[in-house]
Amino acid sequence: MTTKTSRARYTLEFKQEAVRLVVGGQSIAAAARMLALVDQTLFNWVKAHREGKLTAADKTVVSAEQMEISRLRAELARVKMERDILGKATAYFAKEAK
Repeated sequence: MTTKTSRARYTLEFKQEAVRLVVGGQSIAAAARMLALVDQTLFNWVKAHREGKLTAADKTVVSAEQMEISRLRAELARVKMERDILGKATAYFAKEAK
């Protein structure tokens, strides 16, 4: 017996926010981990973005709530990354001060 799994569908805005993390300097692996994506998926989005071919998964209308959730997830991932960087910098400089 085979089980068919459905593929996740992502809005164009979510993809663009994920790509912005990578373009902003974060590694694909780290950004994918924060957004709960497979590395290869994010790599494909970055490649499509660079080629000007990044599109939404399907042509259905996305509700305003879904768009807001996608935007907030990407913003949360960015803020977590910034927090982690600041925490590491604080620890580094606290060690130097001693």
